[in-house]
Amino acid sequence: MVDTSIGTPEQLRDPNYTPALHRAIPLGIQHVLAMFVSNVTPAIIIAGAAGFGFGSDAGAQGFPDMTYLIQMSMLFAGIATLFQTIGLGPVGARLPIVQGTSFAFIPIMIPLVAGKGVEALPALFGGVLIGGLFHIVIGTFIGKIRFALPPLVTGLVVTMIGLALVKVGIQYAAGGVPAINKPEYGSLLNWSAALVVIFVTLGLKFYAKGMLAVSAVVIGIFVGYLYAMMMGMVSVEGIATSWSRAAPIAFPVPFKYGFEISFAAVIGFCLMAFVSAVETVGDVSGITKGGAGREATEEEITGATYADGVGSAVAGVFGGFPNTSFSQNVGLIAMTGVMSRHVVTIGAIFLIICGLIPKVGAVIRTIPIEVLGGGVIVMFGMVVAAGISMLSDVKWNRRNMVIFAIALSVGLGLQLDPKAVQYLPDTLRILMTSGLLPAAVIAIVLNLILPEELSDESVEEVSGGLSGHGHGSLDGK
Repeated sequence: MVDTSIGTPEQLRDPNYTPALHRAIPLGIQHVLAMFVSNVTPAIIIAGAAGFGFGSDAGAQGFPDMTYLIQMSMLFAGIATLFQTIGLGPVGARLPIVQGTSFAFIPIMIPLVAGKGVEALPALFGGVLIGGLFHIVIGTFIGKIRFALPPLVTGLVVTMIGLALVKVGIQYAAGGVPAINKPEYGSLLNWSAALVVIFVTLGLKFYAKGMLAVSAVVIGIFVGYLYAMMMGMVSVEGIATSWSRAAPIAFPVPFKYGFEISFAAVIGFCLMAFVSAVETVGDVSGITKGGAGREATEEEITGATYADGVGSAVAGVFGGFPNTSFSQNVGLIAMTGVMSRHVVTIGAIFLIICGLIPKVGAVIRTIPIEVLGGGVIVMFGMVVAAGISMLSDVKWNRRNMVIFAIALSVGLGLQLDPKAVQYLPDTLRILMTSGLLPAAVIAIVLNLILPEELSDESVEEVSGGLSGHGHGSLDGK
């Protein structure tokens, strides 16, 4: 139900309308709650994959590098959001678009940093910076390349992102990668903490309304955190130590980890920028249709893509990850009916304040990995579901089935068995083992070069008769 006490229906559809401050501030914080966990999760995953996160020796010093990455995730999500809402010349859609750290790049980043510690970060952030600059270039011709990325390709890529990440959720829920060879890995205690988060999240999603439903993952993790304290998985003393170690305020440091150009990182980030750009175009269209009942203009789409790129490039300089528009906030706008970009600006300011206070990051990293695992299972499962939802728009003729089959087989297969390409040069091996890039490239190329129709017999031969017979649902008829 849209709350008309905030403004008239015309005002609510106007991006330039500013509600009264006592209404605007809670609405802005709503946007932050809807994206908060998703925004800081990539930093925790990358720190863990590199070996300076949960369960590592860095714990003795209080995980300083992971805290910094969490801090930068909040700070630059806020700054990138301001690029969208306030704008800077041609940069920004000047719409209520919330930016946050993108999940899409995680499958690219994990092979780049795997087990290499802080030493992997200069090349990683070099890739983020150059990928962001390339993303800006994409903004100049985004309208002209959309034909190459139909729902078949984008749906496959989003599904692959989710499939690459679901393993992370299970590992976290069981106790985290460093605990894999220890007896407590997969214990009932570990799983109980994750399951509390999952059940609370599901309960709120299905049986609550309004803000409780929108903030289900945040509330689920909070309840899981309390459960973990009751079970002795986290102590008040540990939280107090973490809090006292963190500085009251800290500013970002340019090139804190140095700068290095790695071809694998640059190619990976530049290719994924295409996918991120298309996702943003979809979100801009969703906001203007859902909130204002109109199509997005060319200037809005171009400006939004520029803001994606500028936000990511600036983040890369200071140790932040690539930013993209957050789809859950598009849904929140549709739910509240408030199109005001100034409401989202308030949310962005709140994120920036959190990003400048390391104590916020210090508290976040006291969340037990098993509790985070419960939230991650839900979030990454939703990514897979979103990809499948996009694929439902595909006309499942025999041609599209073959494209999907080959791209998924190669992409998922390489992800499951990285050693299959161990003799490739380093750059190529890293790109191939992400699984995501080979799947995307295969789908895009085959979609562009294969003829529109393949004969029935040519597919029957390879599908063992499972491809349908003229009138089945798989034909899209």
